[in-house]
Amino acid sequence: MAIDLQVLDRKAAADDEINWVTAIFMGLFHVGAIAALFFFSWKALLVSMFLWWVSGSLGIGMGYHRLLTHRGYKTPKWVEYVLTTCATLALEGGPIFWVATHRIHHQHSDQEGDPHSPRDGKWWAHMGWILTGRSMHHDTTTLARYVPDLAKDKFHVWITKYHYVPMIILGVILLAIGGLPLLLWGVFLRTVIGLHTTWLVNSATHSWGSRRFVTRDLSTNSWWVALLTFGEGWHNNHHAHPVSARHGLKWYEIDFNWYGIWVLTKLGLARQVYRVKLSELRRQEEEQGTPAPARAEMVSA
Repeated sequence: MAIDLQVLDRKAAADDEINWVTAIFMGLFHVGAIAALFFFSWKALLVSMFLWWVSGSLGIGMGYHRLLTHRGYKTPKWVEYVLTTCATLALEGGPIFWVATHRIHHQHSDQEGDPHSPRDGKWWAHMGWILTGRSMHHDTTTLARYVPDLAKDKFHVWITKYHYVPMIILGVILLAIGGLPLLLWGVFLRTVIGLHTTWLVNSATHSWGSRRFVTRDLSTNSWWVALLTFGEGWHNNHHAHPVSARHGLKWYEIDFNWYGIWVLTKLGLARQVYRVKLSELRRQEEEQGTPAPARAEMVSA
């Protein structure tokens, strides 16, 4: 039985409505990120880099994206909840809103209804969609339609409503053990860098890069976005095979999120891992007598 999502208390936002709470917090975090540059220490840098990996790779890449959104692999519930909690430290909202938005993106990728297509402008695709409209502020009816699996889970409903709590706890801990430098670097600067690198997947990898697969959208592969997002930049690979837990399909396509999932399998914490292999795709194409869909194609917009 699905849990009543009305506890999230969300109504649909108007298309031109400014999300003032989001806008104010984004502004404050960017101010904090700039302030962090005046409080440098090697300890603060190392802590922020570790937390960037925890929130961006364990949380967003392995958790929100490849596990919760696409179900590219399965884990015990406690592992799923740990990865979800890590993702809340990225300040990208709770799992229900994040997953619903991403599933809508795949359904309408670069078409009418896509929450963040560069066809509506590169600024919009990168950050504008967060600040205005309903893209991350869907009503509960829409959420129930796109995330019925998460709506059945009490933990995911709870942490979606209180997704800011882990970040507050982290901030208090960092302030207590390292003072203002650790707080500014470990929360503000780290979060802002993580946000912009994640948003590059929406803007840059739908604008510039190479295309291995012919897809109905503008998705591209970008090695530099992949490096900044622990592997999420192999976006054309992903849009061609969204359920695949591995996005970097060649040995040189660095995909730290896939390496993390691989480690989980070796530890017995991940199973039923879906993985696309180019060799198998080519074999299937040869057997079916159809032209290979994989071709190098440079895209610029």
